[in-house]
Amino acid sequence: MSRRTPAPKTEIGIYNRAARASSATVIGHYSTSFGLAARLLEPRVRSQVRTIYALVRIADEIVDGAASQAGLSVDEQRALLDGLERETTQAITRGFSTNLVVHAFAATARETGIETGLIAPFFASMRRDLDQTPFDAVGVAEYIYGSAEVIGLMCLRCFIQDTPRTQADLAVLETGARSLGAAFQKVNFLRDLAADRDALGRNYFPGVSMLTMTDEEKNVLLDDMDADLAAAERVLPMLPRGSRRAVTAAHGLFARLSTKLRATPARELMSARVRVPDPEKIMIALGASFGPQAWKR
Repeated sequence: MSRRTPAPKTEIGIYNRAARASSATVIGHYSTSFGLAARLLEPRVRSQVRTIYALVRIADEIVDGAASQAGLSVDEQRALLDGLERETTQAITRGFSTNLVVHAFAATARETGIETGLIAPFFASMRRDLDQTPFDAVGVAEYIYGSAEVIGLMCLRCFIQDTPRTQADLAVLETGARSLGAAFQKVNFLRDLAADRDALGRNYFPGVSMLTMTDEEKNVLLDDMDADLAAAERVLPMLPRGSRRAVTAAHGLFARLSTKLRATPARELMSARVRVPDPEKIMIALGASFGPQAWKR
């Protein structure tokens, strides 16, 4: 059996590894749920998906918290976001960025075929968060596509990079990826009602009052989320085995959140954030890895 020759420690190789490590640090500080599911990915895909999460997280912090708490105005936040998008697209072309997170994402984009057609809608949705104009139904759909569905499509590029698919299969997979991303975002909208309303002045559910939402209105919203989860679940068997367990775990976590949200009175959602305890998250991940159908994953 031949041994693989270690990659030479070139300057760009060291820089690339440092960039990927910076992305892993970001996810480690910000998300136990996403981080737990990502550990079930095969190593190369895990590293790539972390770079996507890290870039998304930084953009989100510009519009949702850290930047404003640092004293930046809305115009300054918008300028930073524009600069981050510009640096990201340039880094994909030139193969280098002084921003380690951007550099890591750009490498992933080149390796997996993530195109600017997915990147631009994401930044458009982030800019929308700086606009206080109330959402309508069309605006929310556009926002969810850019803030969540394209992230699912980016991750899908990583999952299937070594398994070419027919156009028909790719269309089914992309529908599933978009459905799962939409479900994640909608569930988080419902979990974050109080923070979005009180701290950010946002309502992502046009037509529903964030002060007087009824249980019936809440359950209609959850029916829509559960339909997205069901659509995504039908596509899980089509994913490569190196990614299927992780996506199954993430799906299971948000399905559990949906169940808990349905059991929580609407009035309680106005002041408390529903979460899945860490031991239960671990059980969901174990179920995805070793449950009755895990041999298929």
